[in-house]
Order: sequence, then structure tokens, then C-alpha cells
Amino acid sequence: MNPRYVTIFCAISGLALSAQPVEPRQQLIDYLDGIARTQLEARQQAVARIQTRGDAERRREMVRRKIVDLIGGLPESGGPVAVKPFGAVPGDGFRVEKLAFESLPGFWVTANVYVPTGSNGPFPAMVLTPGHEASGKTGQYSFGVNFARMGMVALAFDPVGQGERLQYFDAEKKASIVGGATAEHGEANVPALLIGDDLLRYMVHDGMRAIDYLSSRADVDRARIGALGCSGGGTATAVLAALDDRVQAAGTACYITSFQELLPSATGVQEAEQSIPHFIEQGLDFADWVEAAAPRPYAIVSTTADMFPFEGARQSYQEARRIYGLYGAEDRLQWITGPGGHGNLGPISPAILGFFAKYLKGDTAERQMAPARPASADDLRCTPTGQVATSLGGETVWSMNRKRASIPHVEDGAHLRADIRTLAGISWQPSSKKATVPESTVALRDGLRIETTSLRSATRAELGVKVVRLDRGGRMPAVLWMDSQAAAQNPDIERLARSGHVVTMLESQPWPQGTESLKSPYLGSFNLLSLRAFLVGKTLVGIRTDDALLAVNWLCTRADVDASNLAVYGNGALGMVALHAAVLDSRIGRVVVENSLSSYRSIVEVPLHRNVSEVVIPGVLRKYDVADLLLALAPGAVIVVNPVDGAGVPVTGPLVGAEHVPVRSRQAGQPLIW
Repeated sequence: MNPRYVTIFCAISGLALSAQPVEPRQQLIDYLDGIARTQLEARQQAVARIQTRGDAERRREMVRRKIVDLIGGLPESGGPVAVKPFGAVPGDGFRVEKLAFESLPGFWVTANVYVPTGSNGPFPAMVLTPGHEASGKTGQYSFGVNFARMGMVALAFDPVGQGERLQYFDAEKKASIVGGATAEHGEANVPALLIGDDLLRYMVHDGMRAIDYLSSRADVDRARIGALGCSGGGTATAVLAALDDRVQAAGTACYITSFQELLPSATGVQEAEQSIPHFIEQGLDFADWVEAAAPRPYAIVSTTADMFPFEGARQSYQEARRIYGLYGAEDRLQWITGPGGHGNLGPISPAILGFFAKYLKGDTAERQMAPARPASADDLRCTPTGQVATSLGGETVWSMNRKRASIPHVEDGAHLRADIRTLAGISWQPSSKKATVPESTVALRDGLRIETTSLRSATRAELGVKVVRLDRGGRMPAVLWMDSQAAAQNPDIERLARSGHVVTMLESQPWPQGTESLKSPYLGSFNLLSLRAFLVGKTLVGIRTDDALLAVNWLCTRADVDASNLAVYGNGALGMVALHAAVLDSRIGRVVVENSLSSYRSIVEVPLHRNVSEVVIPGVLRKYDVADLLLALAPGAVIVVNPVDGAGVPVTGPLVGAEHVPVRSRQAGQPLIW
């Protein structure tokens, strides 16, 4: 690098923003949680107005409709369930049948069915959904055995991404490519979100087809079917019980809490299917899962030191108990509590068994949980290879997402701008009002004026701003520069400034990056924060676009800026922000995006996407794609440099759907063609 550049860059980067908050990432979390509190307070007021059984029934139906809509609708299926048997394993008073059933055409679910021996039934039956443990259905062995010995059929199945149903199976390593169960779920959920769906639609449908299968068995009494799940299995069971009236008794363990307690807790927002976009915004909370099942028997199972806050479970239980009372069914709602942390069901297992015995068998005798372990986990394996992917093949969540994805149709610019605001959760309106900024720090270096200040975001974060321009008077063209990669070290900054531009570098929130990548490097550092934003109707793209529009407004009021000659540069994920801002604000005359996503559709198309969580907008592909943004700015107003697909692989040639938009390539160190 030219020594003169080094001097300038050291000066730029060395001007520390001492006014910056210590933890601006937490500040953004607090902002989102503040929105959630307002939305939850509105929900509490709505629930307080429920005074009769009729009121409760109307809300129950409304909640069910909202849930189905939020997850993208339930898959259409019906008729007999196709089954592939894989033998059986005998036990003391039971046998374990090993099979796979078809949830959707070609979408196979591996399951163990624990069947009592010594009698032909028909028996009550249970659907057992595991938590996020990698072993899947195998972890339900003890409950399966105990239910069978109680005279109940119990079906334990592998959820998507667990056990024998890894969606991203590496046959050579015999493991998931992306990581554990939460990583599998997160990776599968992103494309689903883009097309307006949620992974949960497939997970709850698996449970519904499990009930279809049990109901077809001659040894099962279809009028006495229950469901039990813990942790992630508690989530799936809560949704199943809320949407399927055939569940006559439900138990959700180590899941039910309240967002009032969960959001500010150390645990915070959880993973994919536990964070449905717009859930809080639409006036929903954990208690709605329970109340949607009323007045059927329901057990909220909680441990006092759970990561799902115990106090939140108390709040949901108390609210749901009042709703159950409107049905005259307070006694059907139980709160089973015990000591210990997440998933510590051992001490309270007798109470859980007793609950289901009472409501599915009419048996009120005290129960004991007999410890049980399989001689070998391989004995419970269904498929020959231990994976559906290599034994049965068929559909995956990815392949079904690809088929469901449609090409959006944009009517006109006005509709596009409205859709952008709604889907991304953008609130800022272009304005001539002068922004209030703190006093700036100014330094002069080799003919350049370097100004350091900050802008207060709508999230209350102080956004660091550095302005670099020639030290002379008069109005000059301006460039809003957005780059999460140490923009101050980029030679293009000085080149632009020396060519007579007011270059304004805007710090993008949130920072520092999070620890979400510990779940999976494929999901990147913004996965959980994005999920938190989705819950309240916000997105990181939208929040950052609000910031960009704020900065544009500030630039247009500066005496040294020619407001008629304004450009925006965005690198990486911030390229998506630049495009959204430019479509919304006609004052932006030119856009350059580099190393940015070529299309949202490419995320759906690639088998494995990488580090795209921060650009996800739920439902975007129902309304528009990147090409629509580019066309809204073309011709001549936008240049794309080194675009990439959903896997981060460079895209060569014209952009599909926007073939007339200029696409440039450049190597490291080459000047940016402006």
C-alpha cells in the first residue's frame, strides 16, 4: 500500500468513537424486547377481555388460524399412511416395532412403536416427540417402555434433522454436515422462511401423520390418543395439540414459559421452529398453545432451574387456568413441577405417567417410572444404513422448499415499496428534517478533512460515522459507504475523497457479532438475533435500512453535500441494505453493491446456504427478489460487483431476471469502478 494511504488510514481508524455504548448489540436486543413488551401488553389486554366460554372459543379459533397462516399453512395430505416395516425387537411385556411412515409423498419418518404384549387391545396410544438430542427417537425408550407396560401403544419418531432423518447427511463422515439438531433445523428453516413458510409446518405435520398411522392400527383406540414431548419435542407437541383435536391429552415439558420472562433471560430466543416470525407481533404468547387445546386435558411440565424460565411457566399456567375455568375444566389443566435443570424429568416422571393414565385409561392409581435402556441403540435403528437419506432417499425439506418456491410478480414501483416496508419492517420515511448529531471531532491529514461523529438510530444506538473529504469549501457529490469489513482500511475511500466526493462511512448495527455460529458455522453470527427480530415483525435488513435512510437524510442537509448527486455503496450483507434503501429513497441516484447476494432464490436453490441469516426477510419470495430491486433502479443507476449465490459462490454472467444490470468483477487491490 502507498505510504501516504497508510498515514491517512491510520488517522481515520485511529479516531476512536469514545461516545459509543459499551454493548450496542445488547442495545439492539433491548430495543427489540421493548417492541415485544408493547405487543405483549396489548395481548394481555385482549386476553383480559375474555370473560365467557364463547369469548374463549372465538379466540381459540383465531389463534389457530393465525398459527397456520404464520407457518405457511399445513401440507395437504390424506388417505392411508404408507408404511415400510423393518422388523421388531422383543422386550419384557412389550415389543418394539421398527418402521418408517410417509408424512408426505417421498418424505419418510422413522419411528419405533412400543406395543404391549399379552393382550390385543385396542389400547390408548401416545405420540412421543424427542427434544433436540441427536439420538432422536432412541431417547424416548424409557417412556416408550413404561407406557407399553401400562397398556398403551407409544410411537416415538425422529424429528426432521435428528436420528435417522438428517437433512444434511455426510455419508463419508456419517454425520451432519452442518452440526447438531439445532443447526439442522436452522439450516432447513432459512429457505422455508424466504418462501413464507416455517420448518414447523413439516414438524407438526409429521405428528399429525403419526396420529393418522396410529388411528389405522386395529390395536389402537383412536379416541384415546395423547402426546408428550420435552424441550424441542415440547414445542412440536404444543403445536400438535393446539391444531389437532385428536390429541385427547397433551404434556409439554420444559418448553412452556412466557416471552416476558424468556426474552431478557440468559437463554433468550431459541432456535428455528421455536421462533415463528410475527408470532409476538400477531398477539401470541406461550399460553396460547395451551389455551388453543382447551378444554382437553393438558399438563404443563416444568423444572425449577430450566433455561425456559420457571416464572414464565407460572404466568402461562395462571392465565390458561382462568381460560380453562370458563369451560368448567380447571381440573383438566395441571402444572407438574420438579427440581433441576432443563429436561430433568426423572423426579416427576411418575406424575407424568399418572396424568396420562388418568385421562387416557381412567386409571388414577399412583405410577412409578421403571428405568429402562435398550441393550443397544442399534437395536432401535430402522433403516439398513441408519439414515433415510442413504436407505430410502426421497424428499427433504430443501427439495420440498424448491418445489414450493414461486417466482414473485411485482406489479409496480408503489407495490414494491409497500411490500419492502411491510416485509422488512422498515419504519423510516425520507424527510427534509435536519438530523441532530453530537459535536464532531475533526482532523486534517494531507489535504483531507476527517470528521468523526455519530447518528442516533431508531434503536437508540449511536451509529459511528466518519466523513472523509477534501479540505475545501463548496458542495460535492456524496457517497454513503456501508461495509462491515474495516472500511477505513479500504484504499477506495481515499480515492473517492480525493476525486471530490464526500465519503461517509456508516457503522452498521449490531456489533459485536454474536455467538450463534457456535450452533453451526453455516448459520453465521446473526441467526438468533434475526429470529428475535422476526418475532416482533422486524428484520436486520429493515433495521439497517432505517439507519441508511437516516444517514441519507443527514447527508442531504449538510452544507458540503450536493444532494442531487448522492450514491450508496454496500459490501456483503450491506449490499442488500443499499438496494432496499435506494428503492425507497429517490434521493439516492446511484448504487454500487459488491460481494452481495445475487438473489434470494439462490438460497432456496443451493443444497447448503452459508451465512445468510442477516439478510433473511421472511416471506420475501412471495413478493419480490433481488432482480426486482435492481430493475427498479435500472438502467444506469446500479452496478453489481462480484455477486455471490446463497452458498457464497461467485456468480458469473448476467443476473437472472436483471440481465441488463451491469455486472463487474474485480480482483483484490483493483480500484473500484465508480
